[in-house]
Amino acid sequence: MARALGVLPGGAAGPPVEGFEVAYIDPGGSELRRPLANVWAVRFEDAEPVREFKSYKGQRHLPGLWWSSTAAGHIGYESWLERDHVMLLDFDPSVVAVSSQPFWLFWTAATGKGISHAPDYFARREDGTAVVVDCRPVDRRKPRDWAKFEATQAACDQVGWVFRLVGAPDAIVVRNVRWLAGYRHPRHRLEPTASELLAMFAEPRPLMDGAASAGEVIAVLPVLFHLLWTHELTVDVSVPLHAMAVVSAGVGRGC
Repeated sequence: MARALGVLPGGAAGPPVEGFEVAYIDPGGSELRRPLANVWAVRFEDAEPVREFKSYKGQRHLPGLWWSSTAAGHIGYESWLERDHVMLLDFDPSVVAVSSQPFWLFWTAATGKGISHAPDYFARREDGTAVVVDCRPVDRRKPRDWAKFEATQAACDQVGWVFRLVGAPDAIVVRNVRWLAGYRHPRHRLEPTASELLAMFAEPRPLMDGAASAGEVIAVLPVLFHLLWTHELTVDVSVPLHAMAVVSAGVGRGC
């Protein structure tokens, strides 16, 4: 259920909507801190993470690095939930760049206490718009977390960024996209197989039928899965992938 900005559990007042500052690390490694109004045009998709992705014995979360075909490099995550969402951002054809832990947001609460928060991801879309993403399971969103999320929403509203607070994504979509992600690297786009598959699926047809028509299935399928990852071909990922899943021509990434 959507929550109204500025209304916290128990009727507590929401955060102020002015006075935000942003601290970030530019591509050259310099640490900068500026008023929010002065950073709306900063390419945070190129910023270095403001926090380290630490690993230690006994920790509850499982951090790691996701190799992004969109960024052609690694993007950090601090939990499997974040990993799933950076994977989905990587799969999204409208997203052209992603960074993790892109900046610190600072503001002063109504009580006078200084508060900071580092959103999980910053994504740039093909149309130039920006999306700021925070990942938190629904059952772990406490009142103090809501205060930070609502402040982040207010900050994003000021500079025209979209803010998304996400929880566990659809399990079937995640499983399908995770399978396709195994073939996300460009090395799987082999010719002439890729061109043959694009021709085979110019009209919608079952996945295995089109694959078999393009050559030896065991060699063709990795190329087919790569084309589904890049959206040059498309399939419904909201239902389990199977041999009879209908594959058709796609729009391609960034189109």
